[in-house]
Amino acid sequence: MLVATGASLLVLLTAGMGRLWLTLTGTIDTFDANGVSDNRPNAGLKGDNVLVIGSDGRVNGNSTLGGGNQHDAGRSDTAFLLHVYGDHQHAVAVSIPRDTLVTIPPCRRPDGSWTQVQSNTMFNAAYSVGQTTKGNPACTQNTVEQLTGLRVDHTVVVDFKGFARLTEAVGGVTVCVPQDVYQKDLSPNRTTRGQLLFHKGEQTLSGQKALDYVRIRHGIGDGSDIGRIKRQQAFVASLIKKMKGDGLTPTKLLPLADAATKSMTVDPGLGTANRLVSFAMALKGIDLHNTKFVTLPWRYQGSRVAVVQPDADELWAALKADRTVDGANTGRPKTTTSRTVAVSPSPSAGEIASGGGITVAVYNGTRKSGLASRAARSLTRHGFTVTRTGNAGNQNHAATFVQYGATLKSQAQKVSQLFPGAQLRQVTGPGINVVLGQSYAASAMSVSRAPASSAANARSADDDLCSNLSYG
Repeated sequence: MLVATGASLLVLLTAGMGRLWLTLTGTIDTFDANGVSDNRPNAGLKGDNVLVIGSDGRVNGNSTLGGGNQHDAGRSDTAFLLHVYGDHQHAVAVSIPRDTLVTIPPCRRPDGSWTQVQSNTMFNAAYSVGQTTKGNPACTQNTVEQLTGLRVDHTVVVDFKGFARLTEAVGGVTVCVPQDVYQKDLSPNRTTRGQLLFHKGEQTLSGQKALDYVRIRHGIGDGSDIGRIKRQQAFVASLIKKMKGDGLTPTKLLPLADAATKSMTVDPGLGTANRLVSFAMALKGIDLHNTKFVTLPWRYQGSRVAVVQPDADELWAALKADRTVDGANTGRPKTTTSRTVAVSPSPSAGEIASGGGITVAVYNGTRKSGLASRAARSLTRHGFTVTRTGNAGNQNHAATFVQYGATLKSQAQKVSQLFPGAQLRQVTGPGINVVLGQSYAASAMSVSRAPASSAANARSADDDLCSNLSYG
């Protein structure tokens, strides 16, 4: 939803539709930033973190779509933290289950007073602090910062009506339903199964039907919020795919931009044209495969969800270091010119070519034990064949070198992508050798990687639409 919004605004600007752009910008609501905590994590040096909240508040006509009482307190039905990497080529959305037990820090009530810390409390309770129909986005933002240790740069809230408008504006979104779904699956208090809402298989949904689909929790898989999150991730991935497939033209995106700007409540930092332009520009170059969806590492604790450690902290540390879920460094390439030495740039995920057919020997040029084996595992994961590991004759190397025979430069360049900052050196002997230096030893100690479970369970926006749709 947020990617679609950014793309829409970007196209309107580049098409020279400035006056219309200003009109659309004027329809965006902002929430009170006075509720944002003063005790916040430091801003990250790379990438941006955007909190996206799906509100199930019934105010402003939302009760006609979602049922319920229009005077009920607003709640967060779904939430994810979107990390847009510093290279503006990758993004990952981390879903936070609504039933996750967390610590809610002090939050501001509508009367200006502040709550006390609430421990072991469900995550979605943060949005209801103050019991207002509009909810409390600032409290949810404070809670996410408390949970992750990451500074949230921006927060966006989309309600039922906004979601329905967005799906209609793109002409519907293709989904894959894992089984036939009936009215009772959407409303479990019904005494009968009711009518068929969705047939099993692929179909295109918009408006009320799309909203019903992403809200269904019971009757599919184990009926949990975790399973619903999987289907919501697949839905957003399909929405992004539809956007890119249709092409970013003003004619197609004008209705979407109009729907998006009427559908959002944002922090004051996104409530201006300049900030929205900047954010839209950051999303322009992210392709489908490099758009990932994961869920906060979790386990059941009774009927609630507990955070799994140290996996969760490893995930947050990886995002803070601007590393993708598969461990790649997305920093911008750095180059050093020299007559005899070329310095390898830091690769971004997806740039590391397959090592199929390339053989490498690895030598530890330091006194730090285990480095050759560590590097060999990394090479093997990327398809290279490691023929030998051992210690170098000199174990006082400061830098890492990739040595190669006269005809193997292109292959050596592929190897060097796994060792940011490595120096390429042509030698008289055959083959390719990696000699690890202190630079690799230091990076091996400091590199932050997401847990293997996050990488294994990640969804890409170009994945099969019918895969991984439920839990249990």
